[in-house]
Amino acid sequence: MIEQFAKHIKTNFPFLANEPFYIAVSGGIDSMVLVHLCVQLNLNFEVVHCNFMLRGAESDAETQFIESFCRSNGIPIHTKYFDTNTIAINNKESIQITARNLRYQWFQEIISIGFDYVLTAHHLDDSLETVLINFSRGTGLEGLTGIPAQNGNVIRPLLPFSREEIEHFAKKNQIQWREDSSNASDKYLRNKIRHSIIPLFKDLNAGFLDSFQNTLHHLQQAESLVNDAAKLVYEKVVEEKENQLEIHLKPLLEFRNYKAYLYQWLKEYGFSAWNDIYDFVEAQSGKQVFSETHVILKDREVLLVFPKKIPAVQETYTIENEHTNLNFPLNLTFSKVLNISLNENHAIFVDADTIKFPLQLRKWQEGDFFYPAGMNGKKKLSKYFKDEKYSLLDKENQWLLCAEDQIVWVIGKRADNRFIVNETTKNLIKIELN
Repeated sequence: MIEQFAKHIKTNFPFLANEPFYIAVSGGIDSMVLVHLCVQLNLNFEVVHCNFMLRGAESDAETQFIESFCRSNGIPIHTKYFDTNTIAINNKESIQITARNLRYQWFQEIISIGFDYVLTAHHLDDSLETVLINFSRGTGLEGLTGIPAQNGNVIRPLLPFSREEIEHFAKKNQIQWREDSSNASDKYLRNKIRHSIIPLFKDLNAGFLDSFQNTLHHLQQAESLVNDAAKLVYEKVVEEKENQLEIHLKPLLEFRNYKAYLYQWLKEYGFSAWNDIYDFVEAQSGKQVFSETHVILKDREVLLVFPKKIPAVQETYTIENEHTNLNFPLNLTFSKVLNISLNENHAIFVDADTIKFPLQLRKWQEGDFFYPAGMNGKKKLSKYFKDEKYSLLDKENQWLLCAEDQIVWVIGKRADNRFIVNETTKNLIKIELN
């Protein structure tokens, strides 16, 4: 497996051989194998670990196991504790969704002040389970393409390998790991599929995982074709105005599969009444369809898509100096510190010598750009929103911290390379979102 893994890294992620990164480690067999593989390849990495405080002493024992392993092997580790149950209740979300969101939010915060990438230990069986879950609930093509090998700064280098291959490698190399007791329970849909459904497929076809991997490749290529086609037609049919989309029906109806294009363009806005939307081509002017956040209105030969809530007038708030804290509309605190801490949640550390007060807190404007931490060069904020799959509502709610109209921080998301600390930094300011 080590030879296959080394070839996979060299072919698909060669940059990992030359720059440090993080590995997300839960203590389970998958992440412990990933750590050992990277150690054997002499890659430069640090460990990040989330304790979601969901299984009491068992969660703490996992954290102690990982921290002990890292100490013994000279690997730096960053541990973050989350009161997941309380946060889930407050957000009215499931425990699983809350834990996932907390995990990936923390990854992005770490990346914004540290290394560029986080590796997770998802493997081929995980991808299969995800496809079957999506299939059971009903999904479009995107739900049948599995877990992406790379999603922005998150890389999943074990996706070509099966759970069986990982277990064989762990036992052969006498790798220790911790078993999560919740994995044995069929309380969760994923576990039911793992324990009951997938074994049936494997009994029917001994090469089932290989067949699935081939199918996944074909579906991913098909999705790429669909996205390319949707983008080309979008440019001919859709106009983007300040706070709305205008979909022109006459050129749209020249395409036989116009319903598929409407679905591709509008799915991110939360619509579910697709038959009503498809019927708009025959409907009278004035007909509307609603999602939780957006409205589609037929206005003669145009479909208008816009947020339910009209955005407030642009407001700007001023932070006079590093001793000023802001309480509204966000709670931001500023403090001079001696060192950075990777365990800080919702915070960035900036070079005090590169930042000039007063600072401004404002919403985004057309033409805004910044230099995203962890990337080379500048990027239009509109392109960043698109890549991060922001909805129109997300864009309207995003605050920016600026210095002389240069973006310092897309707050809670990504810092700007021009202001973050580096090896020459002498004076540090910590900016925290509370």
